[in-house]
Amino acid sequence: MTRTIVASARREIVIGFDEPFCVIGERINPTGRKKLAAEMVAGNFETVTSDVLQQVAAGATMLDVNAGVTAVDPNASEPPLLLETIRLVQSLTDLPISIDSSVSLAIKAALEIAEGRPLVNSVTGELEKLEAILPLIRQYDVPVVAISNDENGISEDPDVRFEVARRIVRHAADYGIKPCDIVVDPLVMPIGAMGTAGRQVFALVRRLREELGVNTICGASNISFGLPHRHGINAAFLPMAIAAGMTSAIMNPCRPQEMEAVRAANVLMGNDPSCMGWIHSYRDAVPSAGMAAAAPATSTGRRRGGREARRPTA
Repeated sequence: MTRTIVASARREIVIGFDEPFCVIGERINPTGRKKLAAEMVAGNFETVTSDVLQQVAAGATMLDVNAGVTAVDPNASEPPLLLETIRLVQSLTDLPISIDSSVSLAIKAALEIAEGRPLVNSVTGELEKLEAILPLIRQYDVPVVAISNDENGISEDPDVRFEVARRIVRHAADYGIKPCDIVVDPLVMPIGAMGTAGRQVFALVRRLREELGVNTICGASNISFGLPHRHGINAAFLPMAIAAGMTSAIMNPCRPQEMEAVRAANVLMGNDPSCMGWIHSYRDAVPSAGMAAAAPATSTGRRRGGREARRPTA
């Protein structure tokens, strides 16, 4: 069974088919958050600190760390800002991190100071990217996210995306990198723009597991992009993806609806032994209004509490 080991200085986690789903907190990322980007450029890390602590409290397994602020300041140098952010995150939590950058110099600098065994996010199927990133993965003996696009961009054809993933895995093998250290992102398309996006990704995840034996990851919120009430769709998508074989996602752990769906999927997939994770999370939860009326009927046809269950009439 494929096991991808990720670790901080004090904690090790395993991404795997028979492990609890790995929730990678997405909030330490200034992309699309101009206020956060401006704060980081100015050396103000109050929001970053708050986002770290909130995601840890919400139950994240790992934290993604991104310092790409060029949308606010095109002249900003990413490597020193990424290093400062990583050092702060590591001082606040013992959760492992994902180093999120497309700049090879920033990734190399981050690997120099990152504690434990971080995940590198990411490499694509473009030959130039592979030859820049894979030597670093080999040198520092860390796992990497492989995104299923290449010089031709992102294909809407899932078979093409599978072949890009296969090519990355084979290319990585030339550097001595094992499939267990490659976590493939099959690229989730927005369901609002492509009605087959859900079925596509579920089938693709199964192929990646069965044919390449790799763990998988996605940006969970991509599925609901452009639609109202996105968290409802995300919360339905996650257990279905987990059932198909998805083993991790970059997502917002501070959304209770989505985290509840993940924890329930862990229980139902048999990856929460004795339901202890679920019990620990919800044993003190206060039942919502109407719960008593919805209590299951007993074999005698009476609901717990003594009221007779209504039976259908002939």
